Amino acid sequence: MKLLPAIDLLGGRAVRLEEGKRDRSTVFHERPIELVAELARDGADRLHVVDLDGAFGEPRQLALIEQIVKASPLPVEVGGGIRDRAAIDAVLALGAAYVVLGTAAVRSPELVEQACRAHPARVIVAVDARDGIVAVDGWTTSGGVTALELGRRAADWGAAALLYTDVARDGLRGGPNVEATAQLARAVGCEVIASGGVGSLEHLAQLRDAGITAVVVGRALYDRRFTVAEAARVAHGEA
Repeated sequence: MKLLPAIDLLGGRAVRLEEGKRDRSTVFHERPIELVAELARDGADRLHVVDLDGAFGEPRQLALIEQIVKASPLPVEVGGGIRDRAAIDAVLALGAAYVVLGTAAVRSPELVEQACRAHPARVIVAVDARDGIVAVDGWTTSGGVTALELGRRAADWGAAALLYTDVARDGLRGGPNVEATAQLARAVGCEVIASGGVGSLEHLAQLRDAGITAVVVGRALYDRRFTVAEAARVAHGEA
């Protein structure tokens, strides 16, 4: 299982939200660029960067994202507020290895399908769900489609992977939704990346043992629940 440490950006700082809610944010670092070396070492496979300003419909943090991409020795995937072709192309032009599209996959499916064809193996579709229903617009609105239905569509478009987040668990460290993640992985024809709720090494082991091939970890690393090295050993089946 690949390990993807997360950096969530809000107002130029690294934060974590609880259940995706802006008014329940915790600032972990004033200068996110200083986190890159720490998170990218000791066995991590790539970095997961989210522009929360963009996700909430505000000006996106392209300059900061470019700094992170250039500073990272690992591939970087970038998401948050990327909802048109110009934004997709701009993020990839910065050097990001992957672009993550969520709301656009529901609001503008033709755009996302075209992006998957134009950028083979570089588009990840975010499937953010609450009670099995996809949430969009910074997780504030129901997308009116099930996680399974969106996942199958994205796989048919040729998405490189699905990023599955149980919104109700995100940032709470109470454990990922292993069953729903594994069910989605079994139902679609592409990789599924688990996200949301990881708070212990045991949670990582549960995902690994369920056959999940990649996981995003954020708050637990910042809270020092475990180190990148410890998480990598579990994710890679070495512990």
